[in-house]
Amino acid sequence: MSYGAIEQEEIFAGGEWLTPHAAARIELESPVDFRRTGGAVDGDERDVDTAVRAAREAFDHGPWPRMSPEERAGWLERLADEIERRADATVSLVTTEIGQPVSIARPWAGIRPIAHLRFYAQLLRRPDAVEEVRENAMRPGTTIVQHEPLGVAALIVPWNHPQASTTLKLAPALAAGSTVVVKPAPESPLDISNMAEASTAIGMPPGVINIVTGGRETGRALVQHPGVDKVGFTGSSAAGRDIAAQAGAQLKPATLELGGKSAAILLGDADLDAVMGALRVSSFENTGQTCALMARVLVPRAAHDEVVDRLVALARDLRVGDPSDPATELGPLVSRRIHDRVSGMVSRAAADGATLLAGDSDLPDTGYYVAPTIVTGAVPSSEIAQEEVFGPVVSVFAYDDLDDAVALANNSRYGLAGSVFGDPDEALSVARRVRTGSIGINGYKPDLNTPYGGYGDSGLGREFAIEGLRNFQEVKSIWR
Repeated sequence: MSYGAIEQEEIFAGGEWLTPHAAARIELESPVDFRRTGGAVDGDERDVDTAVRAAREAFDHGPWPRMSPEERAGWLERLADEIERRADATVSLVTTEIGQPVSIARPWAGIRPIAHLRFYAQLLRRPDAVEEVRENAMRPGTTIVQHEPLGVAALIVPWNHPQASTTLKLAPALAAGSTVVVKPAPESPLDISNMAEASTAIGMPPGVINIVTGGRETGRALVQHPGVDKVGFTGSSAAGRDIAAQAGAQLKPATLELGGKSAAILLGDADLDAVMGALRVSSFENTGQTCALMARVLVPRAAHDEVVDRLVALARDLRVGDPSDPATELGPLVSRRIHDRVSGMVSRAAADGATLLAGDSDLPDTGYYVAPTIVTGAVPSSEIAQEEVFGPVVSVFAYDDLDDAVALANNSRYGLAGSVFGDPDEALSVARRVRTGSIGINGYKPDLNTPYGGYGDSGLGREFAIEGLRNFQEVKSIWR
């Protein structure tokens, strides 16, 4: 399925689609063929205020935060069921909107969002989800530790996995009893409407989910609004710093999931066939437009050339093309801005003395395509080694011993993800020394029941698991 131009003319607040105050529009262009695919409201401060006031009313006076955990769990499951009924159309819309290959959009937009909602519905049924009882340490008796709904949460989500990134915040926020205002990225303002439509279809209380589309100024107005109690953001480290400063000035808690420059460390006994199978996904999925990808591959010096040859063969074997074709693995980059940024970084790496390999795949005649590229010989302090590329570009570095490998892995201001390939016991020993929020042994597959987030410039706080729920709860101790 493909879509003609879609015009999103309204904001969603208080359970209704409302005419916005702003006259400005976001114009959308297909990254495949440059045709106009639609437009959306570029919300202003008054539109943000409308949405926040609706969320505030729903939290302060509505039933949502006053429901039992079991009641909210039931609503989350009904929302998941309704979104599942719309999954095929949502997947197709995401592919049209951002050029994400349908093979990637199907799990990320059609399966994971539903799993997130159902996971948090089940988590709500845990005895410790909203209340714990602890023995006192300094006097007889016990203390009830009560986890209460926090309030109105601003959820600012990215374009690269718009549906899953939304529900990773939306599901725990709703489970906690908070109400939300969602602001999608300006590159992907259309697909979020499925959340609004699904919530309306099941009769969810008005004001629990509210949506304002727009750009950076819309997000700034949302973060600064005095009616917002919590900010959840996924995006660049630069934007994260700005949001942290705004939230901090108001003593407003913020959870920030930011960029990455993750390293895959290959030990001397690594099974290279298995490594290449893993890196096909963990280094190139979504055309390299995922923050947790393994953008650096660290290899023993003696194995460097063989690994490079295999990576070059892998890069050339990746199928680049029409994202609506189920066989396509890599599609276009999302926009001219991202295309020019990635191309510029690759060109500067070559000018700085690095060697570019592969990068010669056949590409469609139109579209923001970049051929998958392997970079060798870059200086570890160079731009290509230190900055997040957000495209199908992988850099390879040789190391002399394990201390050198760990030092290279940690030579980054980021610390989001990582992986170590080789004997599981030795790989675990190395993994413990890498400063990163999550790391895999012989692969990288984060689990929803474990905390996820980063060190350093990769963010603040953790998502997933019960930690995600706690992001949207206040804590009260009742001493007895």
